[in-house]
Amino acid sequence: MPRSPSDDEFTALVHASWPSLYRTAYLLVGDRGEAEDLVQTALAKTYASWPKVRDVAAAPGYARTVLVNTATSWFRRRSWNAESPHDVLPERPGPVGDPDDRPLLVAALATLAPRQRAVVVLRYYEDLSVAETARLLGVSDGTIKSQTSDALARLRTLLGDAVVPSSLGATRD
Repeated sequence: MPRSPSDDEFTALVHASWPSLYRTAYLLVGDRGEAEDLVQTALAKTYASWPKVRDVAAAPGYARTVLVNTATSWFRRRSWNAESPHDVLPERPGPVGDPDDRPLLVAALATLAPRQRAVVVLRYYEDLSVAETARLLGVSDGTIKSQTSDALARLRTLLGDAVVPSSLGATRD
């Protein structure tokens, strides 16, 4: 019978995976505090299943899956990202002059619907295929393709074709 992984191995997983999980969480939820909460929740759920882990080398992938599934369940809550009405609408962001200006890219990403944001992050940040993204989010390949298309069109509107080329998304499987 294989041995259960130790708490020291879990500690090593947390130290090694935290930066990557945090970056993914931040891109999914768009808020530093909520990203930290998401990573902590995902790691707590991972720890709850820790005695069942058979291959410690696969644990980072499992933790990322737990993180994405937890984010997806958060997105389903009615209170998620509740908007408050304002008398004056903010100006629409202008075209991006410098594609290396990360805050504008992150702000544009934050305007996407939660599932679209998740699809873009998993496809282009985590570099997952359509099939891998669909499996992770529990939807069909067609849903991933349509969500990707809609999200990229929205990002092109906000950032311009120079930052999000029309060819992006057309050739990736």
